[in-house]
Amino acid sequence: MPVHPSLPHALAQALVDVLWFVEGCEDEQMDPDDAVKVFEGVAHLVTQLTSDQRSEFIDLLDSMAAEESDPSRREFLEGFPEGFGLVEDDS
Repeated sequence: MPVHPSLPHALAQALVDVLWFVEGCEDEQMDPDDAVKVFEGVAHLVTQLTSDQRSEFIDLLDSMAAEESDPSRREFLEGFPEGFGLVEDDS
């Protein structure tokens, strides 16, 4: 079990773990509509963060991605800020 340097880091890890689990669920394990509700709820929550809080969360996600050995989970972490509305889409 990793030791987290701060409560925000531990909570960010827990949130990512839950979302990673939901992302990987088959339709038989979790209703797709419920999964969408979970993702939409998190996206709404993170859009309510202050600019400083968003920056801190993005920094945590970046460090978690850099330490991640599973390529697909690293990709999930790297895409999290844009996928959940923490950063504006530049396109």
